[in-house]
Amino acid sequence: MARAYASRIIKAPVETVWNVVRNFNGLPGWAVGIVDSKIEGGLDADVVGCVRSFHTKDGTHIRERLLTLDDARYTFTYNFEKPAFPVKNYLATLRLMPVTHGDATFAEWEATFDEAPGDEGKYVAKISREVFAANWKSLSEKIKREKPQKPEGSVRWKAWAPNKVWTSRVIKAPVERVWARMRDFAGMGAWHGEITKMHMLKKVRPDKVSGVRDFYFGDGHLNEELLHLCDLTRSFSYRITKCEIPWMNYVSGPRLWPVTADNTTFGVWTGDWVASPQDDLTLIPRTEENVYQRAFAELEKNFFGKK
Repeated sequence: MARAYASRIIKAPVETVWNVVRNFNGLPGWAVGIVDSKIEGGLDADVVGCVRSFHTKDGTHIRERLLTLDDARYTFTYNFEKPAFPVKNYLATLRLMPVTHGDATFAEWEATFDEAPGDEGKYVAKISREVFAANWKSLSEKIKREKPQKPEGSVRWKAWAPNKVWTSRVIKAPVERVWARMRDFAGMGAWHGEITKMHMLKKVRPDKVSGVRDFYFGDGHLNEELLHLCDLTRSFSYRITKCEIPWMNYVSGPRLWPVTADNTTFGVWTGDWVASPQDDLTLIPRTEENVYQRAFAELEKNFFGKK
């Protein structure tokens, strides 16, 4: 199965960008080469199961069916009812995530499909560049030009925040280089100013799931167990097993995505735990700024020469 993919940072809040792209009938307003569009049967564009029928400048007629729409997670999925390309089993997803450091948007678009024998790779490149990447660029330029306002009364997480701390940042380096540094579970002491004496207990490898790292954060002494490590999603998670801070069941971890438009990295770091509401007034902002965001910033500064 083939996969097409493109991603970009759009300099506008996620609520603003989503207000444009969630309109399943809105492609002529921002997508490259789309001249008209209608929702068949007179349905609203946010009715799951509706079909959009549209034409490109060269006269190609395409029909796509909305399969999922999620206002809480800024994503939708659709398929081909009448393909634009000679591929089968086409399934595409558009997804947005907020860049909390700077209040921008990470936008990714991907599709999986089967290519005919002899076409291997042909439509991966075409869809990635000429459809997804071109459309993200067009949308970014439209937003820069028109400067739309954030919708009145918009709420970032309509259902609930995905985690107690959900924070993200753009790192100005290629994702594989960033991941090569971050996946070392015992390496954070080399690039986080508050962390010292970090090492793996029992001298196990830092990529051994179940391994425990021992370190000092300021004056505090902590142990953290590696729960998962994934080179496919460029992510890992861990739990605290020893700490003087008044929280329980602390689980955290980062994940990285490639930004194909400029060969940089989008990183998300999340954390969950149980603590008293009063303690959380301090723990939440301190963890976000002094642990997660500082880790991303110092990683970039120390290894990739950016401030």
